[in-house]
Amino acid sequence: MSSKFKGTGVAMITPYDEKNKVDFNAISNLIELFIESKISYIVVLGTTSEYPCLTKEEKNEIVEFVKIKINKKIPIVLGLGGNNTEEVIKSIEQTNFDGIDAILTVAPYYNKPNQDGLFAHFSEIAKKSPVDIILYNVPGRTAVNILPETVIKLANKFKNIIAVKEASGNVEQIMKIINEKPKNLSVISGDDALTLPLISVGVEGVISVAANAFPKEFAKMVNFALNKNFEEANKIHYQFLNSINLMFEEGNPVGIKCFMNELGIINNKNVRLPLVPASETLLAKIRNFIIQL
Repeated sequence: MSSKFKGTGVAMITPYDEKNKVDFNAISNLIELFIESKISYIVVLGTTSEYPCLTKEEKNEIVEFVKIKINKKIPIVLGLGGNNTEEVIKSIEQTNFDGIDAILTVAPYYNKPNQDGLFAHFSEIAKKSPVDIILYNVPGRTAVNILPETVIKLANKFKNIIAVKEASGNVEQIMKIINEKPKNLSVISGDDALTLPLISVGVEGVISVAANAFPKEFAKMVNFALNKNFEEANKIHYQFLNSINLMFEEGNPVGIKCFMNELGIINNKNVRLPLVPASETLLAKIRNFIIQL
């Protein structure tokens, strides 16, 4: 895999202002924080961005703003997927890929295709994409699991499929991909809590939610682990492990936005319906964690 996608990628949130409009000043500050913290790359319009609740105009504005702000300092991965293959292809054809280094494309959700359907779906995307492709397997959200055999078959056929973000939580499945994959494919953790142990068996980094709030710490942990310094990596892993549970307790990005608001990284914890902001119970737990930290 290209070294530009090795290490810590951050699945960037979409910050909102008090009127629940996209807060571009906050996005600018976030990008500066990520670059300063040695984040390897940024994922725009991933799950954590609440992309289903953004208008087409907002999505375009966010992507163009991020391109200009980053100015090729670090790579950009664009979330571009869906459960209608023709619409995904149309989106690819209509996208300006200048400044985009790869797409992150999720397994089709709700339709529940079989493995042949998944292979055909991703094959069409691979034929059309002008940039590298990172497959995204997250059965907890899509209700379908991209099996190792399908991932490996896709990677063998299409050289622009360079990685898979694995968020199945199935360590045995992830190890099977690592053990049998071609050299052109890398495996990226999609689960903050499992990232450290997964690096020990061959995963090459993470696309992280937690790094929105703790970018410097997570980048350090991943770099320590990739350099086989597990003693130092373990310290950071266990320091933040409980925070990850809190981040997902009431859904993503509800928890991470609450953390970021309490840390002063963003100005509020607003999310868009059907999500609602963190409860007072979760807020109290997050405040207590930060105090202990």
